[in-house]
Amino acid sequence: MNHDLKVIAVENGAQMRHQVSRAMPDLALLDVQLPGQDDGFALARWLRENSARVGIIMLTAAGNSVDKVLGLDSGADDYVAKPYEPRELLARCKSVLRRSVNKTTPSRIERVRMGHHMLDLAKRALHDDAGKDIPVTAAEFDILKIFAENPNRPLSRDWLLETTSHRTRDPFDRAIDLRITRIRRKIEPLPEKPTVIRTVRGVGYMFVPAE
Repeated sequence: MNHDLKVIAVENGAQMRHQVSRAMPDLALLDVQLPGQDDGFALARWLRENSARVGIIMLTAAGNSVDKVLGLDSGADDYVAKPYEPRELLARCKSVLRRSVNKTTPSRIERVRMGHHMLDLAKRALHDDAGKDIPVTAAEFDILKIFAENPNRPLSRDWLLETTSHRTRDPFDRAIDLRITRIRRKIEPLPEKPTVIRTVRGVGYMFVPAE
């Protein structure tokens, strides 16, 4: 049964880029290890740069938390560990497809000042005072965007993870904390004493705009 899904298989990144040039898929299922120059992470970043709506699922080695974090940082919506149960994979594909269809249009806010930096929501970019581009991953940008849209509002770690990575957080999951640490190194005048992205004890984090 095809479950009303049309599947197109490709062998490597070059074939995928060629296929995407003809039509952007609704969902891309990417293995981390691929033949050729591009691995799954590189292709996920390339897809996300070209489309905010395409669903992306990474296939990762079982128990490899590094691959999971890298995949989500590359712009993936979900990940499935190998070996996987076909019914679970199908359920995750349908879940990501539903979310992709319902993704909201870009915020009407275009630029938000964060400390001495400017977040450009339209261009998905972060700049310093001199206009220099500050590299951020897709996952870091998504978190910054959530903060920009919710100033002075404490946001829980669980909500941040579910909203930006579309998965629930287990008690030992530190993905959000690690991303916040990396973000602070990029935007805080003193990362060890954050004033832009502040910690709210017992809750999570809060973006405090400059007065």
